[in-house]
Amino acid sequence: MTDPTAPAPPPGARAGEHAAGPADRVGIVVVTYSPGESLTAFLDSVPGATSRPVTVVMADNGSTDGSVERAAARDADATGGPEVRLLRTGGNLGYGRAANAGVADLGPAVAWVMVVNPDVVLGPGSVDELIAAAGRHPDAGAFGPLITTEDGVVYPSARALPSLVAGVGHAALGWWRPSNPWTRSYRLDRAEPVERTAGWLSGSCLLLRRESFAAVDGFDPGYFMYFEDVDLGERLARAGWRNVYVPSARVVHTGGHATEKAPALMADAHHRSAYRYLSRRYPARWQAPLRLVLRAGLALRAFLSRRSATVAGGAALPDRRVGPASGDR
Repeated sequence: MTDPTAPAPPPGARAGEHAAGPADRVGIVVVTYSPGESLTAFLDSVPGATSRPVTVVMADNGSTDGSVERAAARDADATGGPEVRLLRTGGNLGYGRAANAGVADLGPAVAWVMVVNPDVVLGPGSVDELIAAAGRHPDAGAFGPLITTEDGVVYPSARALPSLVAGVGHAALGWWRPSNPWTRSYRLDRAEPVERTAGWLSGSCLLLRRESFAAVDGFDPGYFMYFEDVDLGERLARAGWRNVYVPSARVVHTGGHATEKAPALMADAHHRSAYRYLSRRYPARWQAPLRLVLRAGLALRAFLSRRSATVAGGAALPDRRVGPASGDR
């Protein structure tokens, strides 16, 4: 009997080739920028997350702390961990461009690609859970796990695509009153953690069907950081692929290590990306006044973010927690 969770062979492959090995392999791309000890914790979590062979590509944007060199020197046979490769991108390319480079480095035979932050710890069986969900949803191209903070608070990682009204309301009021209706509707704060279609899934941990990723040419390299996952989710949907939230897969995101190194620069990057995303939804000449208002409003919010940690921090998470996954001990 054919395994429904097995990926389809890549274009041009011989029938049954995926059963021989290459297409069963999971490729994990980690975008690194001096990630410190969090990278070790991530790599240590990989063996328990899947029974499949794994190759990890560290797409490094210029680390200087020695962490990626230590990770590349790990002996997979001795540690029981994945094969780890270091890919130097040649500079700080941003998240999406580096992720694209890492995926390209995996080669076309790898049918499953996970893009993940180095400060994520994969839960037991989480990667296998995501691939099992792909068998249930053959028309889906991206799969996102349930993500929690270290304290166990659920992060809203499967959201609606931001409309203009909801986006403005969330940006203007989320930092001050996170329970406002626009933030709630955008983040789906009241939605139960059930397997469902989402507008977009957090790029901090995302499993992609290689076929779907290639169909939309990967992440848009025009985003340096932030909103590249929102944009990817929208383009996948336009190309006929669904984004599926899979809360039976669990991961922990310690969060924000790269952002903490340069908060002002990251605040500026966030608002530039927000403008790029929203303005491209309203590209007509007659919509130029709207784009001007968006640019001015986001520039003001970026200014406030550089001067206020409260504004920069955005909407606080609701204190929502879930019980242990069925496979947890």
